[in-house]
Amino acid sequence: MSAATVALVMGAALALAALNLATDPASPIHVPTYFVSLVGKYLCYAILALAVDLVWGFAGILTLGHAAFFALGGYAMGMYLMRQIGTRGVYANPVLPDFMVFLNWHELPWFWFGMDRFGVAMLMAALAPGALALAFGYFAFRSRVTGVYLSIITQALTYALLLAFFRNDMGFGGNNGLTDFKEILGFPLQADTTRAGLLVATALALCLLYLLARFVTLSRFGKVLVAVRDAESRTRFLGYRPEHYKLAVFVLSAVMAGIGGALYVPQIGIINPGEFAPANSIEAVIWVAVGGRGTLSGAILGAVLVNFGKTYLTGRFPELWLFALGALFIGVTLFLPRGILGLLPVRTGPPLPKRPPSPAEAAAKEAVS
Repeated sequence: MSAATVALVMGAALALAALNLATDPASPIHVPTYFVSLVGKYLCYAILALAVDLVWGFAGILTLGHAAFFALGGYAMGMYLMRQIGTRGVYANPVLPDFMVFLNWHELPWFWFGMDRFGVAMLMAALAPGALALAFGYFAFRSRVTGVYLSIITQALTYALLLAFFRNDMGFGGNNGLTDFKEILGFPLQADTTRAGLLVATALALCLLYLLARFVTLSRFGKVLVAVRDAESRTRFLGYRPEHYKLAVFVLSAVMAGIGGALYVPQIGIINPGEFAPANSIEAVIWVAVGGRGTLSGAILGAVLVNFGKTYLTGRFPELWLFALGALFIGVTLFLPRGILGLLPVRTGPPLPKRPPSPAEAAAKEAVS
């Protein structure tokens, strides 16, 4: 399954990039640039879904706040892209972004220093979500907050960040966010070659993160995670510290989401506080449920399919999308509890050992025979 998933993702991305760059626009097999960017966006969402599946599917942590980590990674990349504008902005200030000049700022805030370097921006896209997850998870898991209570406080976390980033004095563009990007690593963002390159880079990142997640879940660490998910108290009695395992996988998942957000921004062209909306985190959970919780591949499939449906329905019947999304989640919960991949006779991981029969079950079986 892992080889097939990687081959399918990379093969599709390379094929779309080739059909966009190597074919004539009048050709029937030509793939337009807008579709290349659209698929790139879907793959960024797939990275977010993969991160959610890692904590929900294997550790039993139902998070409703992972959009916060995705958005933080996006803001880190947005800061880098804003610093690349320079004198090409509306106010032609070589140092300050346009929104800072408009707000009468006279110098860069300290947290903008170094963000004109791509390496620093990518590092912060991983470190900022990871640090937030570490601080949040330490107190949450140390206090043994679980279940719906944990889901609620993760949702409160992303909503608090939503309100904070709306403020102009935060230094992140306020309600308008960061936009009007020009280039990345010296390549113009509007060029077809850049769009195709971003698609392939996103597909490569998705495959690498998928392989990393699969390695983690198939390791001894992953087996303990499943034990924590299924019987946390029993795992604790066996001498393990479930809060340590939860914290580690939660931080890893946040870093993955941040990377997805960093790849998302140059392809979309804007990042604003709306990305912190709790509804975005809830949608990510639906993607995982549709594809198949605890399968990793299902998270990728669910993210692509649901967002393709969203693009179609919001274009044709915009007023029906939210009803369709709610009906989809209810239908999957009732009739496809294992998601789409649950319908396939494919083993996505090592089989679980069979539970030995209890004395009562053994005696009943002996009596029947």
